[in-house]
Amino acid sequence: MSSIIKVDTIQDQDGNNIINENADVITVGASGDTITIPAGATFDSSAATNTLPATVVTTTGTQTLTNKSIATTQLTGTITPSDSTVSLAKLTATGTQDSTTFLRGDNTFDTPPLGGITMAQQWRLTTSFTGNADPIASNLEKADSGTQGSIGSDMTESSGVFTFPSTGIYKIEYQMNVASNGNATQHFAPYIMTTANNSTFGTAAQAYGNIPASGYYNSSYSVFIFDCVDTSTHKVRFGIAFQNTSCQVMGDTGKQLTGFTFTRLGDT
Repeated sequence: MSSIIKVDTIQDQDGNNIINENADVITVGASGDTITIPAGATFDSSAATNTLPATVVTTTGTQTLTNKSIATTQLTGTITPSDSTVSLAKLTATGTQDSTTFLRGDNTFDTPPLGGITMAQQWRLTTSFTGNADPIASNLEKADSGTQGSIGSDMTESSGVFTFPSTGIYKIEYQMNVASNGNATQHFAPYIMTTANNSTFGTAAQAYGNIPASGYYNSSYSVFIFDCVDTSTHKVRFGIAFQNTSCQVMGDTGKQLTGFTFTRLGDT
């Protein structure tokens, strides 16, 4: 025969509450008491809503919390995952979580800057011409013969004006070979011109050379570091000025005699 005991409070011999029920709130034990769940017993509160205390203190041994969320302000001591690992799946930061990203201080995943050069390309003059040019606007091609190589997206060219494939800091190199073409001493000046408004070009770098006498050749080299902050407005072109316009700029479709090298060094 079963029995039912109906009480609100159960006390020990000293009059201390062991179990107390008041307004649908059941209190087990009192301040200073230790409530022990013996080995082999299971305390199952998975179907209930558990309210944690203001502070959860870790002790020695293993403290296991499965599928529970605890604010960092509630934790003291050292918290170690049960498997002693911190995997990407356990992190709640925003962004793409994989082997190519890193965790920032603002709790977001980001892609690290790429190391090394990400774009390098050469263009060349395919056919020789005589006299000045501002700019050199015809017989230009991306160098593509033999063992010629490039990386990254292509530069584009229209009427001698070059457009960059992306923003960034670029190293621009201008190599030129010239011939006297039967003339005596002559001076020549190849130059790099840039614009920041897709309209007004200014000389950014210039070299000077001299052909000492008829039948001689010479070469020049110019270089400029260009900050391309907008591919629609920041562009470059190349020119040449001779003392005597009968001198010749040398070009070839099979090798680099006169041409331009573009190397992206990094972000703007």
